[in-house]
Amino acid sequence: MEYQEEDYLMLSGIQHFAFCRRQWALIHIEQQWQENIRTFEGKIMHDNAHDPDFREKRKDVLTVRAMKVFSRSMGISGECDVVEFHRSEDGITLQGCEGLFYVIPVEYKRGAPKQHDADELQLTAQAMCLEEMLVTQIKKGFLYYGETRHRTEVIFTPELREKVRKSFEEMHSYYKRSYTPKVKMNPSCKQCSLYDLCMPQLCKEISAAKYIDDMIK
Repeated sequence: MEYQEEDYLMLSGIQHFAFCRRQWALIHIEQQWQENIRTFEGKIMHDNAHDPDFREKRKDVLTVRAMKVFSRSMGISGECDVVEFHRSEDGITLQGCEGLFYVIPVEYKRGAPKQHDADELQLTAQAMCLEEMLVTQIKKGFLYYGETRHRTEVIFTPELREKVRKSFEEMHSYYKRSYTPKVKMNPSCKQCSLYDLCMPQLCKEISAAKYIDDMIK
């Protein structure tokens, strides 16, 4: 199956979806957003990495920023923070460059590595788009975290790839139905920038009368 361009979802949305399906729906279906210090810091770091005019060649590595990518098979589009093209005998050809190159995507994140796999899924989705566009195979990429100032290697395993595909299938299903799922409250809810818009406490199975009564009390 191939999606039409007008039906493409934002690639970066998989990070929101992996963290919380309701958060993703509020942002990408209901078009709601609210900044907090974490999202603001992340935006600054992201903007610094995204310079579409940046193209640097150092020895055997060509570095490109803000490279636009897409996948017809998954119905997504977006940008990679950084894509590195390393000269290699078993790589691919690049227009305007001599030799062969293999591809490594690099995603920049604020903070430190997380307990969940949202960042890894976003990077894997970028790699899968690049594979489809460039007709190549990409084995690994890197996540660069601002807090640790260190690159973390991510191997694009069959399990990560399958989770990416399943996630986008579910996202397309929700988007087509304009469906915003309910969630169970958890400790991470109060750290979410959309907490006041989401009101996850309303997702509990209680009557409207009881909720109003509790609010009055």
